Parts: sequence; structure tokens; C-alpha cells
Amino acid sequence: MRVVLLGTAAGGGFPRWNCGCARCAAARDGKLPTRTPECAAVTGNSRDWWLLNTSPDIRGQLTAASALWPGPQVTPVRGVLLTDAEPDHVAGLAVLRAAAGLKTYAAPPVLAALAPARAALDRHTPWEWADSLTEGGFVLAGGLVVTAHPVAGAAPAYVPGRAKDRRWVTAYRVEDLATGGVLVYAPRVSTWTPTLDDLVASADCAVLDGTHFTTDEAGQPGRHLPVSGPGGSLTALARHPQARRIYTHLADTNPLLDPGSPARSEVSGTGVEILPDGTEFVL
Repeated sequence: MRVVLLGTAAGGGFPRWNCGCARCAAARDGKLPTRTPECAAVTGNSRDWWLLNTSPDIRGQLTAASALWPGPQVTPVRGVLLTDAEPDHVAGLAVLRAAAGLKTYAAPPVLAALAPARAALDRHTPWEWADSLTEGGFVLAGGLVVTAHPVAGAAPAYVPGRAKDRRWVTAYRVEDLATGGVLVYAPRVSTWTPTLDDLVASADCAVLDGTHFTTDEAGQPGRHLPVSGPGGSLTALARHPQARRIYTHLADTNPLLDPGSPARSEVSGTGVEILPDGTEFVL
């Protein structure tokens, strides 16, 4: 299985367009690496590629990834796996609207929240929309078998009534049937659950929510589990040294964006990685 980290920043990217903090200013000056909003791509055969979320910058991200370039009038992108309905994870669907026959997987409440967008997209060219939580999982073109697992999380702010449903946010386990390699992709985690612990235990690589380093950074406490602290994800990841562990969805407030920061040294010292946009690896 080939994996490409198309984007690794939280919503708005890094630097964020409306932020003048020292960290964003340093990125504009070229002193820190810039990042685009989080999403990734996977394939089991190097011909059929599947997107994990689709950011507002998906056009530029696909253009920067030569493995996903189209041949004559044909794209290797076969569809999208959505972890939730957050705008920065679904906005790129509009960019993909000209591609016929794409298949998008998402949990039932996410599919329902996207009903107006789905209707609009289907007027361009019909897509297939599927329940990611179907029992037993599903097989993707290219030899990948996927299961989706609900993890704690709330509905997006734009959903009327903010209906409570434990399925608003999911993590994906993607296994290559040929090699047995397993990727766990969970860019939004609010609580470290037994389910998530079991998923990481089964993985060769886990790409996880690294939005905030501390709870003090969060504008909306509780939406993202912080990296540090006794209850943080770094402590939980220490139980799983067998897996390659990577943080993604980094907010502009996060000191992990600075390779010279003490926070980066702390995380790197545990073996957990902070990788740039465009990183590709094989499982």
C-alpha cells in the first residue's frame, strides 16, 4: 500500500490566511514550512487511488502529487473516504465534481448532512454514495479492505440542531490484501477510546490527530485531544511502539510546526513523526 500525505495542517492551512501570529509570520517569511489542510491518498496497486478526506486545496494537492496525475482524460482517483462532515474535510468534493463515477464513503449522519451538496454534485455527473459503516467493511478497487470505526466527536457547527450521534466522526482501518500492511487514519480524535487503542495496536502505521499540543490552544475545548499531558495522545501512543506513528491536522497554534521547538524535540524523542506535505511511504 502506498500512502501520500497530501496535506497535514488543520483548517485554513499554515500559515492561516487571517492570522498574523509570530508562527504564521515566520511561515510567510519562509522560516517555517508551509502546510495545506489535512487529507491523504492511498492505493494498493498504484493505479486506483482513494482520497482520505478532500480539502479545499485538493486541486493543488493533487497537482503536487505526480502519482495521482491523470492520463489522457482519465484520473486515477476512484473516490473519497470521509472521516466526518467538517467543511475542511468535504469542501474539495466540489473541486472533484467534473470526474464521473467517483464513489464516496461516509457514515450515515455525514451522508445526511451532505444531502444538499450531494444533490448539487450529482447534477454535474452522478456519483455513488455509500455507507462507510456497512457491516464487515468494504473492498476498494486496488485490493484494499476498509473498516470504519466511530470515535468520539460532535456534529459540525453548520448542522441544524447539532444532532447527537456517536457516528459523526470515524477512524478508518485500511488493509492491503496483498501485503497485509495496515494503515489507521484518524485525523480527528476528541477522546482516546478503547476502540482507537485497539486500532492502533493492529496497525503498521497510524496517522492521528495532532491539532493541539496543549489544551490551552483549543478555541473549542474538547473537539481535539491534545498531544501533551497525562491524558494526551502522546501518552497513549507510547503503548504502541510497534507502529509507525504520525501526527497530522496541525493547527497554526501548535508549536510542533516549528522543527526547532522543545515540543517537536519531545515528540520526536518518543519516535512519533511530524512529516511535511507530500510525504509518501509504503506499507
